[in-house]
Amino acid sequence: MECKVTWMGPEGMSFVAQTGSGHIVAMDGAPDGGGNNLAPRPMEMVLLGTGGCTAYDVVLILKRGRQDVRGCSVRLEAERADADPKVFTKINFHFTVTGRGLDPVKVERAIELSHEKYCSASIMLAKTAEITHTMEIVEG
Repeated sequence: MECKVTWMGPEGMSFVAQTGSGHIVAMDGAPDGGGNNLAPRPMEMVLLGTGGCTAYDVVLILKRGRQDVRGCSVRLEAERADADPKVFTKINFHFTVTGRGLDPVKVERAIELSHEKYCSASIMLAKTAEITHTMEIVEG
């Protein structure tokens, strides 16, 4: 896996990243750090990437378990250290899983498997952050 991140110049703190798979993502800093608030912050990208990683796992595990999953979203709420490096110290993942006749035990197990075995991002962040999760199941 590889990517390239390029600073867009002296007028701010905007960066463009190109992934190894050919996708482009913009990042920017906060105005108090010289940025123009034009795109997500790099640490927001870490958090949203982690949400994508674990949501992907949960959907895949449920599908493989023959659950009729129709939707999955995860809201992440994180706290960071006050001093540099401002690592994540707490992250709560709130999953909303929609489907027909979903087994709550299987949904809970899919979330646990993601955090304990499959989601590289959340497992990596667990080295500095307390990881918790909550879930709700919506019939539909």
